[in-house]
Amino acid sequence: MSHVAQSFLRGLLVAAFVLLPAMLLPAISQDVAQAATLIALISAAVVMAEYAAAYPGLIEFRDAKPYNRLRFGMLVAVVLALALLQRGLESGDGGALGATALWLASAFDFSFSPIRLLVLSLPQGLPVEHLLNVMASAALAFVMCFVGLLVFIGAMATGYWPAKGSSFNVWINLPNFDPTKGVDVVQRLERDAQINGLLGLVLPFSLPVLLHLSSLLVQPITFEVGLTLVWGVAFWAFIPFSLIMRGIAMYRVAQLIRLQRRRIAEEEAAVPLPARSAYS
Repeated sequence: MSHVAQSFLRGLLVAAFVLLPAMLLPAISQDVAQAATLIALISAAVVMAEYAAAYPGLIEFRDAKPYNRLRFGMLVAVVLALALLQRGLESGDGGALGATALWLASAFDFSFSPIRLLVLSLPQGLPVEHLLNVMASAALAFVMCFVGLLVFIGAMATGYWPAKGSSFNVWINLPNFDPTKGVDVVQRLERDAQINGLLGLVLPFSLPVLLHLSSLLVQPITFEVGLTLVWGVAFWAFIPFSLIMRGIAMYRVAQLIRLQRRRIAEEEAAVPLPARSAYS
């Protein structure tokens, strides 16, 4: 019952998180509110089913807290900050959060900056105030995700993840990773960690390019709607840093397996061999 209650609580938190921007932003239409409610219910059902199941499914590191809690908390903080920023700007008073976001936007306003590339990928003809709003939101989300990454690295450096004395089950925490396939499991984990880290470094620069190219085929994304800006900028900043965190976590798991193998080899080498008789 405790396990089911925890799964139900996680589902409620995810549903509240999905509904959070729609409840904070003004002038949300009834259709948008209904769509947000439907997405919240589906997300809550998926999370509840995943954590209530005895066998792993899609969510990784579900038994290696607080990895998922840190990522969820980072995404909630980014979405909440962006929603409050848009609410303040629409009411005409950005406050301290708006001033901080504008200062960060000016600090990241240099050549080949991910924030500037995102603004340059938007269609031409948009108002200057909207472009400044997108730049401020992107800079705020980028810095918050970077701080979340530093918190995770600090948790690893202090031995808080994985927790000392606890066992790490690769099958439960990495359900989509087959340890019996291909080369050695440590080499595969290190290779996947490098791929995730490389993708996380490249995506902030490549996503604006893909956004600009997609505008040639479909209707261009302008982020003029507050809800679209909140979710679009939040995922633009969160996905690369989430991939970097996943790469660091997988590399840490590979180190744990390597240390366990070394410990077993040292214990076997320390055990004296039985005496051999002349007839053996």
